Amino acid sequence: MGMTASGGGGSSGRGRRSRRSRARPMSDINVTPLVDVMLVLLIVFMVAAPLLTVGVPIDLPETQARSLNTESKPITISVNAQGQVYLGEDLVDTANLIEQVASQAVNGTDERIYVRGDASADYGTVMQVMGLLSGAGYNQIGLITAPVQGQ
Repeated sequence: MGMTASGGGGSSGRGRRSRRSRARPMSDINVTPLVDVMLVLLIVFMVAAPLLTVGVPIDLPETQARSLNTESKPITISVNAQGQVYLGEDLVDTANLIEQVASQAVNGTDERIYVRGDASADYGTVMQVMGLLSGAGYNQIGLITAPVQGQ
């Protein structure tokens, strides 16, 4: 019976202390909502980043070559599996390709040009595009490939 009386007295003392602590302003900052917002933003940017590349869907061949560092946005020419040629995201005819590249080339024939060829695209079409560019004086032509997975 004595334990019941002391337990009741202890609980009333705790009740007074909790009332006092509620009256004080909270001085801690809750960072959980900040972390939640940052994780959501991180996921949004991770999903959106691959969508910001050139929009012509092609399957790039894989090589072990290192990636190049570029300072400015280069001109990108894509050849899809059907042999259609795109300048950026616009479908172009190979007869008008050089004129359209020249209109986008800020540095003239010193402009860096990347050719993206689908892995199942006709080799002759990709070489024809590169030959047209090389014949027009563009000598900084690069082939874009995807790195081999697992290395």
